[in-house]
Amino acid sequence: MTSPAVTARGLVKRYGAVTAADGLSFTAAAGQVTALLGPNGAGKTTTTEICEGFRRQDAGTVEVLGLDPIRQARALRPRVGVMPQGGGVPTAARAGEWLRLMARFHAHPVDPALLIERLGLGAVVRVPYKRLSGGQQQRLSLAAAVIGRPELVFLDEPTAGLDPQARHATWELIEELREAGASVLLTTHYMEEAERLADQVVIIDHGRVVAQGTTSDLTGARDELRFRARGGLDLDELLTALPVGCVAKEQPTGHYVIEAAAAEGGVGPELLATVTAWCASNGVLAEDLRVERRTLEDIFLELTGRGLRG
Repeated sequence: MTSPAVTARGLVKRYGAVTAADGLSFTAAAGQVTALLGPNGAGKTTTTEICEGFRRQDAGTVEVLGLDPIRQARALRPRVGVMPQGGGVPTAARAGEWLRLMARFHAHPVDPALLIERLGLGAVVRVPYKRLSGGQQQRLSLAAAVIGRPELVFLDEPTAGLDPQARHATWELIEELREAGASVLLTTHYMEEAERLADQVVIIDHGRVVAQGTTSDLTGARDELRFRARGGLDLDELLTALPVGCVAKEQPTGHYVIEAAAAEGGVGPELLATVTAWCASNGVLAEDLRVERRTLEDIFLELTGRGLRG
């Protein structure tokens, strides 16, 4: 059985009175993309930095490719690629020169010219890092992270600030890394990105894991029938007519949600007919009637709240 790419057990990290990681445990499987999600201040960056060996935990253990990222850093570094949020590139370094330098640190690097073409950096190879746009800086950092053909890549907000074309090119590159057998641990605020790329999702808040699993595991693969009508209708009466396993709720007043397991047929014609007949029997018209499936963003907001974070 293949060992996990990353295994964290009971990680604790405090900064004075602030606890950034509070007994945090998760596993990132080998050869898969694992997305580490959470609101601002949840502990994502601290956790990633501990796994990268840039920060030492106060308690708990972490193994990266079976090694301790601090004690065995020398053996681990050639096998790992890191794309930090800040870029990590000297401001005067020219894009092409920087990639060629990074390539010389690896035994079997990707040809820098291929990455330059793939990530649309051809027009800026002679431009200093400080004069690149934010999106170009992001793409250069991504290229530097993968140029050594790493077994594991850490990507911290890899598409922040990118336009749609660059974002899709980045997604395709990440998917190719996985197809080539590499493992990827990424943080992102884009739920669409996590849904597209991640084999496994880990949601953290206040330094703790609040949910983990596949997107289907977390969303429950349930269809939702939503509509608006007069508030205060008798949902118990409706539930007696719906298939077993359905859930009906009014939240907020006048907004109704009927949940049905997709594995049991989801919201089909019969269920729709039952709901509309119930509405008719109550003398109301179901307005804005639509069928939806719960998304990762829905789950994220349910678990971490809707209030703004600093």
